[in-house]
Amino acid sequence: MMRVTTTRRQEVFLSWVSDVLVYIVVLNLFVEFNDAIVIDSFWISILTAVLLKALLTIVVGLEHRVGEFFDERGSSAAHVVGIVVKFVILFTSKFIILEVVNFVFGDHVELGHFVDVLVLIVAMMAARAILAKIYASLGED
Repeated sequence: MMRVTTTRRQEVFLSWVSDVLVYIVVLNLFVEFNDAIVIDSFWISILTAVLLKALLTIVVGLEHRVGEFFDERGSSAAHVVGIVVKFVILFTSKFIILEVVNFVFGDHVELGHFVDVLVLIVAMMAARAILAKIYASLGED
């Protein structure tokens, strides 16, 4: 059987495409079933999904870099500080995401309040994780 190798650029492309598609589905399900979340059109939901993918990529990358920084210090105090700083990043990022979406889309997108955004992002991450798990299981012999 022929073995196929993928490049890093292909992996990034696949990640972006699959994540944006998952985010579009999750966003539109939330629009359908949560009155606090409003998006004017499907086109705006696509753009919102792309923006959320970019923002979440930045937040997760920052969280990982901060975690690595504190883990390299080796002490238990640095580990605890790292956990606290990562939590602060993940917590405050929801407010930043709300503000960026509001700045970019104005009245065309309303993602609700903090809890709505938190549940929305957790749902997106869960859907993404489920898709990744299915994808990985299809590659097992």
